[in-house]
Amino acid sequence: MKLTGADIIVECLLEQGVDTVFGYPGGAILNVYDSLYKKSDKIHHYLTSHEQGASHAADGYARATGKVGVCLATSGPGATNLVTGIATAYMDSVPMVAITCNVTLPLLGKDSFQEVDINGIAMPVTKHSWIVKDVNDLAQTIRYAFAIARTGRPGPVLVDVPKDVTGAECEYEPVVPDRYLPVKKRPIKDAEIDQVISMINASKKPFVMVGGGAVISGASDELRTFVDKIDAPVCDTLMGKGAFNGTDSRYTGMIGMHGTKASNLGVSRCDLLIALGARFSDRVIGNAKTFASGAKILHIDVDPAEINKNIKVDFSVIGDLKEVLEKINEKLTQQSHPDWLKYTSQLKASYPLNYDHKKLTCPAIIQKLDELTEGNAIITTDVGQHQMWAAQYYTYTRPRTLISSGGLGTMGYGIGAAIGAKIAHPDRTVINIGGDGCFRMNMNELATASRYNIPIIAIVIDNHVLGMVRQWQTLYYGARYSATIIEDKVDYCKVAEGLGCRAINVTSLSELEPALKEAIASTEPILVNCVIDEDDKVFPMVSPGASIEEAFDEKDMMK
Repeated sequence: MKLTGADIIVECLLEQGVDTVFGYPGGAILNVYDSLYKKSDKIHHYLTSHEQGASHAADGYARATGKVGVCLATSGPGATNLVTGIATAYMDSVPMVAITCNVTLPLLGKDSFQEVDINGIAMPVTKHSWIVKDVNDLAQTIRYAFAIARTGRPGPVLVDVPKDVTGAECEYEPVVPDRYLPVKKRPIKDAEIDQVISMINASKKPFVMVGGGAVISGASDELRTFVDKIDAPVCDTLMGKGAFNGTDSRYTGMIGMHGTKASNLGVSRCDLLIALGARFSDRVIGNAKTFASGAKILHIDVDPAEINKNIKVDFSVIGDLKEVLEKINEKLTQQSHPDWLKYTSQLKASYPLNYDHKKLTCPAIIQKLDELTEGNAIITTDVGQHQMWAAQYYTYTRPRTLISSGGLGTMGYGIGAAIGAKIAHPDRTVINIGGDGCFRMNMNELATASRYNIPIIAIVIDNHVLGMVRQWQTLYYGARYSATIIEDKVDYCKVAEGLGCRAINVTSLSELEPALKEAIASTEPILVNCVIDEDDKVFPMVSPGASIEEAFDEKDMMK
């Protein structure tokens, strides 16, 4: 049957099982929006307040479900407004398809109104990007885009379509997804598994480090079996949270710049570090020369580009983590390391996380949320001190329950991501934790939440400063607070109410629990503004360039 390019785009979305998209229309993409209108009973379009909000919502939807998130934008500034969200998804391996529309073919390359080479701009932060200049290539390109976004190491893909291509007609034949693009998997060799087993058998002090790949691959059950068999302590990165149950006695907490001392010291003193789906980010490893220097390092990852990129390893297995762990578990005999586990338990007891329990602080807020939700909420965050506190003090027992911009560190990410996650899981409590500096970047997305009555909870950690930057200025820049003090008359509660949401202001510990209970019970979007001290700091901390063994806290600073 003959369809227009716009109709083909929508039909291909339906082929892929897409029922939710986020976007913002404009002149160049009008044909596509007209086709979406005709299929509005099958594809629900959410109009965000800004294209960046659309990309973050698609990202949050993808992280919460494991499905491919979809966002749409028009040409020029509409397309460029997606780029931060695309880059956020790229750094954290989030499957996303961004569809933009450009000026007509005769106007390309002529500095036409709202023309930009979004294909070229997005190329460094996508797995693949196209501009489709022939309507006959459109269906296959959309299908390739979804296949590439979701296979191997997931990531965002961009498809740019000139307006006249969306209006042109060609023959369209529906297909069953993925049958047109066979995925070539690298076989996992028995010899590789045998080498892994040999390294584990030789280890007296193994330590398991869980990265985001464990969440992406759906390897939680296999990870649980592996840890039981290897009988080792476990830490995670920010992106790996929830893959391993945070209440387990073997769990020592997050590793890295703001990781626990137990994890940082344990990894520094182990004799075998098993990194599962982790990319050895600089915020995790600290000084690369001293990281796990006394250990052999075993790295399992789906992406060969990550092997020996940041840390030289002793052995690696390239493959989907779930599949690799299944094969290891089949051959792995029961290990026992009681003395090593006793030692890491003593580290946990000796170096617990701590904060001032006498005043309203972000850790107090996070712990109260954990208590009231019984650890069953989906937590999204922006970026900064509040993000680290959310990682430290909420207990994550399941994957896809912490949704946060790890690699790019995108301020303003959280509200859009919370909207996407709540749409994906309407029966779950979804809470965004954001600082006041982050909140004001994309607070307009509260209008999206109120428009569709999406009952997210937006908690603003209001300390009137850019907290993490101020912390660095305090510690390393002689307390010279250049451009980090937010001194103005903005009332976040009034802003939220003006955008159609409820709002509560919290200034003391006594007000906290009633406010959070009201927010959790709310059936409409609600903001809870929590005023904390401007000089609260995230501890432990590792100075930039230092060994993770050198993590310090306030007590260490007083010595």
